[in-house]
Amino acid sequence: PTMNDRDLVRKFCLSVGLLQPGDSRDVVVDVLHVLLKAKQQKEQLHSEEVKNNVMDLRKDSKLPMLGIASSNIRRQLKRLKDLHLIETNANLYRVTEFSNLSEIFEEKVEGFLLKSVMSRVKDYLKKKGVNSVEDILFLTEQDLESDGVPIIQVRKLLQYTKQELEIN
Repeated sequence: PTMNDRDLVRKFCLSVGLLQPGDSRDVVVDVLHVLLKAKQQKEQLHSEEVKNNVMDLRKDSKLPMLGIASSNIRRQLKRLKDLHLIETNANLYRVTEFSNLSEIFEEKVEGFLLKSVMSRVKDYLKKKGVNSVEDILFLTEQDLESDGVPIIQVRKLLQYTKQELEIN
């Protein structure tokens, strides 16, 4: 079976940490989906237009009308904006520069956010006395979180750092 557009957007949201597996509160998927559809026509949408389009999408997909309050739609738009996936101009939202998600992800998320987070993680690991891959195995998510390390997906970052340490 092939995935429909919404499933693909959902998978993307899961992979960047906007959604957790099994999350029933998935309106962020529809918000991004609406903006990706608008991108095809080079349209910018006001938050209320996003809300109305989300409601239409959820209705067509026979999904419950949960999380569709204007305040929640604006919150989801902010989350997408914080990841640099979308931008706003004069209260109109669009996918960043009408670019492809892969380009945005590579430039903004990989090139900027992940490098910044990885740098902080590496500094933290050095301060914790991590000198080898084996040392990492003794760190837990709770260790990192209790020390205030701002990490979106701790396991993935630890795994990446582990790979980096193996290479170096």
